[in-house]
Amino acid sequence: MITTVLSPGIGRSTHPFVDRFHPDRPVDVNFYRPEGHRPDGPVVIVQHGILRNGDSYRDFWIPAAEKHGLLIVAPTFPNARFPGAETYNDGSIVGEDGTIAAPEYWTYSIPGRIIEALRAGGITTRTKVRLFGHSAGGQFVHRLLATQDHALFEEAMAANPGWYTLPNLEQRFPEGLGGLGFDHRALKRWFAYPMVIFAGDQDLRTDDPNLPVMDGAIRQGPTRYARARFMYSFARGEAERLGLEFNWKLVVVQGIGHDGAAMSRAAAAVWFEGRLPEAAELGAEASPVF
Repeated sequence: MITTVLSPGIGRSTHPFVDRFHPDRPVDVNFYRPEGHRPDGPVVIVQHGILRNGDSYRDFWIPAAEKHGLLIVAPTFPNARFPGAETYNDGSIVGEDGTIAAPEYWTYSIPGRIIEALRAGGITTRTKVRLFGHSAGGQFVHRLLATQDHALFEEAMAANPGWYTLPNLEQRFPEGLGGLGFDHRALKRWFAYPMVIFAGDQDLRTDDPNLPVMDGAIRQGPTRYARARFMYSFARGEAERLGLEFNWKLVVVQGIGHDGAAMSRAAAAVWFEGRLPEAAELGAEASPVF
């Protein structure tokens, strides 16, 4: 059942998406559709950071969209409707009383239903899309991959997350996957997916007020860059210990800090030009871009 049909026009636009499991909490979907876009052209879902600025993240991808004929789909989960990290970064999985929501209500499933609505509107015929998220959006992306089916996603990057859900079943979510009803098949599926941890090597601030400082995050390292390296090393070690296939990559973006615009440009070049640009070409911003 599809409750919303999405048919964005050429150029920039924003359309509400009413998810059937969250009918009272519309998601504002920011699109960019270049003049030459065809329904069989590539699609990139872009997940915003803590500022809930999907329009800005959409705009970061416009040059790549024009160059490569991409449809950019950048959902915004407004803080008024999806308050706090619990309902965005952490997927609306754990309620205020500690109960676990039914999986269809987890917000990690919403991007897939947005793509269904675009197919219903004739905008895309793609069966697979790319997924990119930066900062809080990087948290969203890697937790989506940990908890959802991967069939929709041909490639996915989690860029500069503030901290990570570890691939183990002992620690409770969001520190680990414990308490969600998963078994080792979930770890096998997640390890096998070619997830990219996309890390700016200058994402080193320890005084950033948006840097998570709960105990679980601190145990992963003092900075986002340190935590990216910890996550990759921890996951690789767990996969080896369990004898599971491990297809993740840690890709380091030299000279870039917590900069969603520069990291977006780097991701576009990796995916559509087969190269990782130097920092000077990426045009790092003077201040962090969340």
